[in-house]
Amino acid sequence: MNTQAELLIPIDMLSDLERRFFWWEPVGSEPRSPERIIAQAMSFAGFEEIRTLEQELGPDLLVDIMLNAQPGWIDARSWEFWRGRLARATGRTIPMEAPTRSFNDGLV
Repeated sequence: MNTQAELLIPIDMLSDLERRFFWWEPVGSEPRSPERIIAQAMSFAGFEEIRTLEQELGPDLLVDIMLNAQPGWIDARSWEFWRGRLARATGRTIPMEAPTRSFNDGLV
């Protein structure tokens, strides 16, 4: 399955980000998705890395990653930083809060 991120992100950039921002092995046999790797970088990147993400990937792809992020992928502080930065750059609407897990999702 080719996602937009897989088509637009150089594999060497993904490998470098995964090596720097993941200190644990993937769960199961599937590799991490490009979206998961970028979301992790968005949570832990320093300012120079932030600028590199913006320049290499563009604000629209970063917004797409935010809008499709799973709970826990981007912490609240980073979400607020990126939300303000990318909403201004793109004019797109980004939710105020990052996705969260709910333990009551299965209850009806």
